[in-house]
Amino acid sequence: MTTVHVAASEPGAQFLAPHQIVPLLIGATVDEVERELVLQTLARCDGNRTRASRVLGLSVRTLRNKIRIYAASGIDVPAYQD
Repeated sequence: MTTVHVAASEPGAQFLAPHQIVPLLIGATVDEVERELVLQTLARCDGNRTRASRVLGLSVRTLRNKIRIYAASGIDVPAYQD
């Protein structure tokens, strides 16, 4: 699946309506969708894991474990930015 990361902090970043998102999800696995959700939430939270975990409804430990798996797979994970 080809994905495009758009962080909210980028100039001109646009948000998609639900009817625009669903077609993008067709053909993706649940793991791929979850990974994108985690990575984009982290980007929108400027890499703040505590805030991202609250938004996602996960414990910080669970989020950290997911991030560790993604990083070990060679996936770029948004870093914390002040």
